Amino acid sequence: MFFNRSRRLRKTATIRRLVQETHLCVDDFIYPLFIEEGENIARDIPSMPGIKRWSLDRVQEELDEICALKIKAIMLFGIPKHKDAQGSEAWNDEGIIPQALRLIKAHYPDLYVITDVCFCEYTDHGHCGPIKDGDVDNDATLKNLNKQALAHAKAGADMLAPSGMMDGMIASMRHALDQEGFVNLPIMSYAVKYASAFYGPFRDAADSAPSFGDRHSYQMNPANRREALREASFDTQEGADILMVKPALSYLDIIRDVREYSSLPVACYNVSGEYAMLKAASEKGWIDGDRVMLESLLSMKRAGADIIITYFAKDAARLLQRR
Repeated sequence: MFFNRSRRLRKTATIRRLVQETHLCVDDFIYPLFIEEGENIARDIPSMPGIKRWSLDRVQEELDEICALKIKAIMLFGIPKHKDAQGSEAWNDEGIIPQALRLIKAHYPDLYVITDVCFCEYTDHGHCGPIKDGDVDNDATLKNLNKQALAHAKAGADMLAPSGMMDGMIASMRHALDQEGFVNLPIMSYAVKYASAFYGPFRDAADSAPSFGDRHSYQMNPANRREALREASFDTQEGADILMVKPALSYLDIIRDVREYSSLPVACYNVSGEYAMLKAASEKGWIDGDRVMLESLLSMKRAGADIIITYFAKDAARLLQRR
């Protein structure tokens, strides 16, 4: 009697590796880094074990480790001392992110540095732009995004990543950058960003929780799937170089949809809540943390992500380099 014997190709570790369809490597990862204005800061984030906020005079401790692990790309988030209703510190040429860019480029020239372009860390109300009639003023925010983007570009950013989900943000930034001669500076758009409950620990890390209301008027409804492709198509038409889906683990179907829709590189953001839950379960001994971490990251790659932004980058890099 004939029947298929799939187990032939699972018999040994060698044959399993030979026929493995999806692979993880350190080059897939971008590591988020929180830079806080001040001195002598290496502040633990309680809800994100292993992640810290760093001041510029201490951040080289973290950067040395990142480079030793052969992680090639980082994404910077700034936490300023001064906040106001506009988030004006975000476009200060001497602000925390421009300073960080100049320091990193001077001492780590081969490190690829991406900057978050948004205002929730810079506004005193925690929303992603100035408020008008109780909601974020979309078009006023675009003008401020252009100023922030140019401040980061002039300081040496390798890529910009606008995260506020403002309508027209890619077209506006692309025009502003091109007008100032930054025609070769790529934009990784948070094209499909959901109003997710998985962002909680990040808001602790970046001091960015809204002081009123929520972000449902500008971030996407988690129930919507087709809308994701509309958003991805808009940003593609406006000149985005990479499309991002955020969060990752609960939105693998969306990563696959965007992958099938677009020929652009697709990124996903393995967000703080996903990280915190796995870390907590691992610390309790309820799961094998290392295996579940790698399986989770592999699922994002299998779904179609070319790039994974993850707080697990250092942990994953250590494990992958032992193999």
